[in-house]
Order: sequence, then structure tokens, then C-alpha cells
Amino acid sequence: MMEGLAALASEPAAWIALATLVTMEVVLGVDNLIFISVLSNKLPAHQRVKARQIGIGLALGMRLVLLASIAWIMQLTTPLFEAFGRPFSWRDLILIAGGLFLVWKATKEIHHNIDPTPQDDMFDSGALGIGFTAAIGQIILLDLVFSIDSIITAVGMTDNLAIMVIAVVVAVAVMMFAATPLANFIERNPTVVMLALSFLMLIGTTLIAEGFGAHVPKGYVYAAMAFSALVEGLNILARRRRQAAAGNATIAEN
Repeated sequence: MMEGLAALASEPAAWIALATLVTMEVVLGVDNLIFISVLSNKLPAHQRVKARQIGIGLALGMRLVLLASIAWIMQLTTPLFEAFGRPFSWRDLILIAGGLFLVWKATKEIHHNIDPTPQDDMFDSGALGIGFTAAIGQIILLDLVFSIDSIITAVGMTDNLAIMVIAVVVAVAVMMFAATPLANFIERNPTVVMLALSFLMLIGTTLIAEGFGAHVPKGYVYAAMAFSALVEGLNILARRRRQAAAGNATIAEN
């Protein structure tokens, strides 16, 4: 660790590696943050901030613990068995399970948003709300999936532990700073909720594909998400301007 800090202080290449890894970790953290924001908004207002803080704190803790267990982490990529003509490792199984959970969760929430009073069916699990303990449990589950993916990505980019620790801490700090504004923005704009749930479904599908060995370039996924967010931002701006124009017209008539 100390050698890594010394290298960071004296080698320009180490700073480039740090900047690159911080950027990558922040981008990967967006997935985690969207899920935490959507899930925390299902809680009563007085519990939401606490749930986000616990969820992001757990994300940091898991990442640091996994960094301290790099040897074990790398064993997760060792093939366990073969199926469908390809080997599967623990990492693959974790990504597939996490992806299936995200797809199921996003589908369930989209179903409830389209039909607020659904009949009993495969997606109906009772009340539309969610308990604090259940929310934290689901956040822990997805924190684990995203943390393993994040740390394996970090290990693949550098062997400097100090750089990995700094990048993870900075990325989680950004998540902590952005969590409440993002959650509030999603809550204020109902159409953004559907967009966020669609992002979760896309992320879940990507995790499943990665688990089955079909590499999906993250740049394509995040470019699609960014384009969709830009279009939705323009729609929000257009709606606000129409509402402002209608309000001004009403005032002028009075």
C-alpha cells in the first residue's frame, strides 16, 4: 500500500491510471446509484435519506473488503463447470443472478407504475410500498453484484492497490453526493421513474449477457442511457415551458 502511494506521488503514469480508474468507477457506480434511488423512493419520506446513506455506505464497505481480498476475488473468475459449451465461474453466476433480480425488479415496478391497482398476479407482492428492512436487503444484494463487477474491473486496469482504494473511495463519495439530488429529481418527474426503471432493465440484461460470456461494451450501454436521458430532459424542458406559457396566458386573461 505504501509503495503504491509512493508510486502515485512520483510517477505521472500512476496519476493517469488513477484518473482513468476513477472515471470508470464513477460510471459503474451509476448503475448502483439508480437502483438505490428508485428503491429508496418507495420508502416513507423520513426513511429515504437513511436508506440511501446505509446503501452507499455498504457499497463502500463491500468494495474495500473485496479489495482486501483480491486473491479471493480473482478466484471468482476460475471456471467451476461447463454448460452450453462454455465454462462458468462464480463471477458469471453472480452476474446472472444479479441481472435476473434487476430484470424482475424493474419489470415488477414498471407493472405497478402502469397499473397502480393490479390484480393478484406473478408481479403482485402486496402493497406498493416496501419495508425498510426489505429495502436494505435488496440494496445489499445488488451492492454485492455491482461491487464484485467494480473490483474485478479495477484489478483488470491496474495492480496498484493504493490507486484502486482511492478510486473506489472517490467514486462512492460521488455517489453519496449525488444520491439525494438524483432521487429527488426522479420523484419530481414521474416520467423519469419509467426511464430509470428501463435503465435498470437494460443493466440487468447486460449483466445476464456478461454472465453468459457475451461481452457488451459498456460504452454502448451508457451512450444509449445518456441519449435517452437527453431526450427526456428535452421533454421535461418543453413541458415546463408549455406550463409557464399557459400560466402567463391565464394571468393575462385575468
